[in-house]
Amino acid sequence: MTAIMTTGANAMMQTRVGAAGLPRGLVEELCSLLGIAANQDTSVRLGGSCFDVVVTSSGVQASAAVTFMDEVQGGCGPVVEDTRDGLFYWLVPPGTTSWWEPHTHAVCLGAPFKIMLPSLKSTTPPSAPGPYWLRPSASDCLVPAAPLWRILDQIRPEPTPHTAFADRLCLAP
Repeated sequence: MTAIMTTGANAMMQTRVGAAGLPRGLVEELCSLLGIAANQDTSVRLGGSCFDVVVTSSGVQASAAVTFMDEVQGGCGPVVEDTRDGLFYWLVPPGTTSWWEPHTHAVCLGAPFKIMLPSLKSTTPPSAPGPYWLRPSASDCLVPAAPLWRILDQIRPEPTPHTAFADRLCLAP
C-alpha cells in the first residue's frame, strides 16, 4: 500500500515540478532525494549532480578497503552493502566515470544507470538478504575516488564484480 501511495505521490510531484518549467533531470533528482529523506528505498539516477558509484565485492579484502578509507576520510562513507549479491556500492563524486581507468577488481558506473538506495534507517544487515548502509554518509561528503582506486588496486578484492554484472546482463558464456 505504501509503495502505491509513494508512486502516486512521486508522479504528482514530478507533474507539479515539471509544470514549473524545471528540467526533467532535475525533477527526477528532486523526487529521488525526497524519497531518501522520507526514509524509503529509492531509485536514483547515477551521474548528473548527485554521484557515480564504484562496485566491488564485499569480501574480506573489500572490508579492509573500507577500514583504509575510514582513515583517509575520517570515517568512510557513503557505502552500501548488498548482502544478496555480495557487493559494495561506493558513492563517489559525479563525473568519476570520465576519468576512472579500467580496473580488474572494480566497476565505476554513472549515467544512464540507476541504483536502488536503501532507506536511511537501514544501517544494519537486514534479516533477509538485501542492501543496507554499511557506512552511511555522516555529512554531504562522498568517497574520494582517487584514493579508493589506489587502495582497490593494492588490495584487489575478490571475487570481482565483473562476473556478477555479466550474469545479470546475460553476457556470461
